[in-house]
Amino acid sequence: MILTETYTLSNGLPIPKLGLGTWFIDDDKAAAAVTEAVAIGYRNIDTAQAYGNERGVGEGVRTSGVPRGDLFVSTKLAAEIKDYDRAVAAIDGSLARLGLDYVDLMLIHSPQPWDDFRGGDYAEGNREAWRALEDAHRAGKLRSIGVSNFEQHDLENISREATVAPQVNQLLVHAGNTPLDLIAYCESRNIVVEAYSPIAHGEILKNPDVRAMADRYGVTVPQLCIAYTLQLGTVSLPKTANPDHMRSNAQVDFVLTDDDMDLLRHMRARDYGDHSVFPVYSGK
Repeated sequence: MILTETYTLSNGLPIPKLGLGTWFIDDDKAAAAVTEAVAIGYRNIDTAQAYGNERGVGEGVRTSGVPRGDLFVSTKLAAEIKDYDRAVAAIDGSLARLGLDYVDLMLIHSPQPWDDFRGGDYAEGNREAWRALEDAHRAGKLRSIGVSNFEQHDLENISREATVAPQVNQLLVHAGNTPLDLIAYCESRNIVVEAYSPIAHGEILKNPDVRAMADRYGVTVPQLCIAYTLQLGTVSLPKTANPDHMRSNAQVDFVLTDDDMDLLRHMRARDYGDHSVFPVYSGK
């Protein structure tokens, strides 16, 4: 069963292969979503400072009835924070909002602030933010540390001065947008890739080719898309607050053929509809 399967990070920490993404889940609804997911069997919960729901996510974790050590909780340092002192304060702020003594994984949310995504040079700021994550990792506040939306040159910048190598890179990965070279690079450096928006923020539901493939397997389009990201070897983080969707998203005990995997790997589908206004979907 996929909910009990894990990968192993470079520091030996197991990370569940399937997680619950919480982007767009309001803070006052996040606790209920998390407790529902944990009751269904999810053990990997992903949030971020930018989502504005750390308080609710933490409440759900604490009241889930499952021992804290059995859950893998991730959050992300705001993309705008590119200096050591603010990063230190923000890490402590996340722990306080979550109401947790530690998080299992903390990521730098983006190599650039959102209003300059894929723009200027923030190399020094990223090294400073990384140093704050390393210090919090050494202090036991963060069990593992990583990045999100980082390209190869961004990872190389971090690695030049790092005393702890990034253990995760969370990326936009879905059928229609598979950064094969970057995934291969991460694998070569023993960096686990997490796939956010594995259902392309819902837009792929409208794709007739993907729908036809899902019909052939007798599964839903979201199930097909989640299975695809898992077969790529990534952690899959579908977002939903709907318990029925949580259950359905975990029913992915089928295997895509090599030919179908190749078709999905090389498919190009990057229309995110109204959500194209968000930097990660803007096509920069």
